Amino acid sequence: MRLLVLLWSLGPLLWQLRTSLLRPEALVAPLLEGNPWTLANYRLVLSGDPPFWRYLGNSTLVALATTLLTLLLAVPCAYGLQQQRGLLRWGVGLALVGAAMFPTVLLFLALLEIARRFGLANDLLALSLPYAGLSLPLAVLLLRAAFADLPAELEDAARLEGLGLGQRLRHVLLPLLGPALASTGILVFLASWNEYAIALTWISRSDLLTLPIAIARIGGGSVFTIPYGAFAAATVLGSLPLLLLVLVAQRPIISGLTRGAVKG
Repeated sequence: MRLLVLLWSLGPLLWQLRTSLLRPEALVAPLLEGNPWTLANYRLVLSGDPPFWRYLGNSTLVALATTLLTLLLAVPCAYGLQQQRGLLRWGVGLALVGAAMFPTVLLFLALLEIARRFGLANDLLALSLPYAGLSLPLAVLLLRAAFADLPAELEDAARLEGLGLGQRLRHVLLPLLGPALASTGILVFLASWNEYAIALTWISRSDLLTLPIAIARIGGGSVFTIPYGAFAAATVLGSLPLLLLVLVAQRPIISGLTRGAVKG
């Protein structure tokens, strides 16, 4: 059963890896004689101008800035919301749910006008502002639920010890929120990494393109050919930072779960 779940999860990536290593003829003729494997698709992707690594760096910069900004804003917002009682917390929570479910396509023209009026176009760090704004409602909801799961006695004991609000957050509460912070950060990172429409309208310089835009602009030898192998190679290369992120975040999630255990 575990093997089936693993294959189901890794199947699309393995298929893309296989496609990226096949010659174009082998993609349409699986029984083609001779050696069907080649690295030409990777050479094609990496030999572009600007180099493909520039796009990976651009997306990494935007995603990291978005994740950091979102968590910095979401943690105090979630803590403050959890401290509220009654209709206020219910109303704010309902508003956050509505904001998280709001169709972002309706905001494209407004965001484009903001970028034009404030000179934010072709600025990778500025691109993290709308990304963080769109990710903030969901991040606040997830972290508020994490704050609600923490025993109230922990903060009460820290308050009796004379710790201020900042000290309680830093030394008592946030260390126990490792799993929630890691999972929320991964969700925000993935959302900004894969975002296409806003980046398409804000970024026009070829050296500042994010990865989804760069992949979409990969062209074949003519308008009648689709470079499936190059698309697959770019997809595999673009997945490497995400795999690294999961491997890095795996340890904080597990350690945070063990630190969160409280003897009853």
